[in-house]
Amino acid sequence: MRDSFNEINITPLTDIFLVLLIIMMVIAPMLDQQGLNLAVPEVVDKQQVQQDPKIMNMFVTSDNKYFYDNQEVQAADLESLVAAHLKEYPDGMLIQVDDDSEHGAIVKLMDVARNAGMTSISLAR
Repeated sequence: MRDSFNEINITPLTDIFLVLLIIMMVIAPMLDQQGLNLAVPEVVDKQQVQQDPKIMNMFVTSDNKYFYDNQEVQAADLESLVAAHLKEYPDGMLIQVDDDSEHGAIVKLMDVARNAGMTSISLAR
């Protein structure tokens, strides 16, 4: 009579798992996580802004329009405006936003200010 097969040989399965483990251990240090370098904006009181005239005040409305000195500024002209007034405002920029303004419009203004050379940017509601 033929003997019945009662045991499963797990040696090949163990070999496969060990090879996969070694591959993962070799590859894991090579994976480099790329991320965004974000600086969290500072919180500034409106009273502090009114006492310090060396901060450039920009306003973003709920319909994503930009204002400087109560005059509307086109999105294409933002970088030239910031670059022209950079020396007048060494303490940075305060972006006042309406509650319904879009995040993209605010980020665009922040990017334009950074590209123009503004080093300190703050947000206010």
